Amino acid sequence: MRPGSSSRRPRPEGRGRQVICISGLTGTGKSTIGRELARHYGLRYVSGGDALKEKARELGYRVSGPGWWERPEGMRFMERRLEDPSFDREVDAWLVELGREGKVVIDSWTISWLLDEGIGLRVWLYASPEVRARRVAQRDGISVEEALEALRAKDARTREIYRRIYGFDLWDLRPYDLIIDTDNLSQEEVLAAIRAVVEAMRARGEF
Repeated sequence: MRPGSSSRRPRPEGRGRQVICISGLTGTGKSTIGRELARHYGLRYVSGGDALKEKARELGYRVSGPGWWERPEGMRFMERRLEDPSFDREVDAWLVELGREGKVVIDSWTISWLLDEGIGLRVWLYASPEVRARRVAQRDGISVEEALEALRAKDARTREIYRRIYGFDLWDLRPYDLIIDTDNLSQEEVLAAIRAVVEAMRARGEF
């Protein structure tokens, strides 16, 4: 997988809505990149993961900050989501409505699949499993081996959740306009690549 873009072009009805959809597996930096893009362009930032955490908190789960999904409590909620798709469907419907309204950066694994075609720039951030594990280990204060095992379990469960609910495969990158391999890029370089595409879309009246 290497940086690239698809040939899909926004349809006229998607113009001017100022929507950026950021997706990627844990440890690719999508939350940090999403927040910075929102700040740079003066847009709202929303996270599907944070919305799902709020659902878990309402159900009595002990929700904490970064790394919660890889811990036992987060994994238990993922098992519950496998059995009951209502949590994901409610959050995703909310994200789609926000995308239709515009002026938003949406951090979500599903939004690029579910949002109406032609709205927004859809970005997938890639990182190899080893790089992701190193980043998560540093973030959570655990060993790289522990991080890699936790990420593999989370990836598998998340992939199965969306396969059951929507029938798509997270490993299928067809919905994305821009795919960036972040292994050897700094945060600033990733942001510069995305902003370059946004500015080109602006010049064509597509953002």
